Amino acid sequence: MVMSFFRGGGNGLEHIEKQMALMLAEARHSFDLAMSPLVLGVDPATIKDEVHLTDERINKAEKEVRRLLLVHATVRGAEDMATVLAYLLLVKKIERIGDQAKNILDLAQEGASFTSADDADELRRFGTVISTAFGEVLGLLQEPDERAAAEFRKRADELSAEAETALRQLIHSSRPAADAVPRALFNRYVKRIAANLGGIASSLIDPLDHIDYREGGTVDTDD
Repeated sequence: MVMSFFRGGGNGLEHIEKQMALMLAEARHSFDLAMSPLVLGVDPATIKDEVHLTDERINKAEKEVRRLLLVHATVRGAEDMATVLAYLLLVKKIERIGDQAKNILDLAQEGASFTSADDADELRRFGTVISTAFGEVLGLLQEPDERAAAEFRKRADELSAEAETALRQLIHSSRPAADAVPRALFNRYVKRIAANLGGIASSLIDPLDHIDYREGGTVDTDD
């Protein structure tokens, strides 16, 4: 199954593959919009509707992909079963990423803002790095490369670990709750986005039963 995704070749899955690529592009769009109130000072009311409409499009596309995969499995039977199951994992990861972007917007709507923080530049940088990671994964889906996928998965693990470290530091921080809690939630959401982006890359190179696991299956990266 390694690197068999997104290569066309008349496998009957081309439309499904295009739908998933579009979903990932939509999830990136939603993430970029959701970040703008937190780090750029954009009024969340001006982007709220677009984020929610984008989430609706992602959810609708996921349902369509599930339906098409069911039809495909019915027609092709066991021949493509591993690919169908892997695609189901992929499409769920993309949908989860969209949900996390919506969660980030919810923080801004509750009044969270990091634009005047002493580490605002670092938070903007981190947001840009995550946004760029979306583009890298989209490129992997469209032009699979085993080495590039493995390298990206390693970087995604590092980004997830960076967010986890920041979250744990906040547990012991003396920051006021009004500042520490939004930051902790933000890092939790970003950690999940990075982990799911890494999981998409993992889906391109790992056997089905190893996707989202490391070290012989003992480490679950998709908590």
